[in-house]
Amino acid sequence: MGFYSRLAFQLFGSLSDTIAYYLTDLKSIMKKSRLKVSAQEYISSILLTTFLFFLVSLPILSFFFAYFFQEFLFAFITAFTTSIVLSVIIFVIALNYPALVMQGRSKQIDNNLPFAALYLSTVAGSKLPLHKTFEIFSKHSGYGEIAAETGEIVNDVKSFGLDLNTAIERQMERTPSKAFTELLWGILSAIRSGADLSIYLKEKAASAMAEYRRKVYQFSHTLTLFIELYLTSIVLGTIFFTILTAIIAGIGGVQGNLIFLQSFLIFVFLPLISIIFILLIRSSTPGGE
Repeated sequence: MGFYSRLAFQLFGSLSDTIAYYLTDLKSIMKKSRLKVSAQEYISSILLTTFLFFLVSLPILSFFFAYFFQEFLFAFITAFTTSIVLSVIIFVIALNYPALVMQGRSKQIDNNLPFAALYLSTVAGSKLPLHKTFEIFSKHSGYGEIAAETGEIVNDVKSFGLDLNTAIERQMERTPSKAFTELLWGILSAIRSGADLSIYLKEKAASAMAEYRRKVYQFSHTLTLFIELYLTSIVLGTIFFTILTAIIAGIGGVQGNLIFLQSFLIFVFLPLISIIFILLIRSSTPGGE
């Protein structure tokens, strides 16, 4: 725990315990997001950050509003209210940050799971012990978060002396991906029943690959819709509006405001919408690329 976290916990430790009591899912989310702090420490740090933000923003906003409204009492009340609202917004955003990290990790795992299951089935087909299979996968597969997940299983076995079944059960509680949890549960069931693990992994890889193909097929149709919407509504709409306003300006003799509006559409609105479309397409792409 660093100095900032210690200071925050000393100041807001009791309050963070009360908040954490009502946020029952936060401890599990923190574990699955792999943020190396406890829920109480994280809440304390958020409380200290929002409190410092309030102390800094209040005089700045008071001076800003007093300069424009020329009324100190009204400016102070407005600044006080605005600072509280902004502090609450920052607190809520920071409180939901671990959930966003967890969702990002879950998406990365789900995107790589079909290929990771195929890799695991290939290594398991060599009849190596399962912990060795996990160790090879975590070191050499290059599948990011899934390699980190299996690496934690290997670490529990080698460093903490847990048996493989217990290590897998622990990892099922820590992983953010439901699909990977199902894979681990199937592996655990295969171990306990004495089934052929390589056969199970091949079937799971085939099932995951079929689901991946379905997502790619669905995305191709979604991408077509995005492109048509972008070309017809945004690009052609902007060109049509620019031409139409230029004609109207030539007939009516109005120039200044229309030139500003056209410049805003071409140099601000169109690039901004293009960036939003790129981010939207990238976020919905199977594989995350």
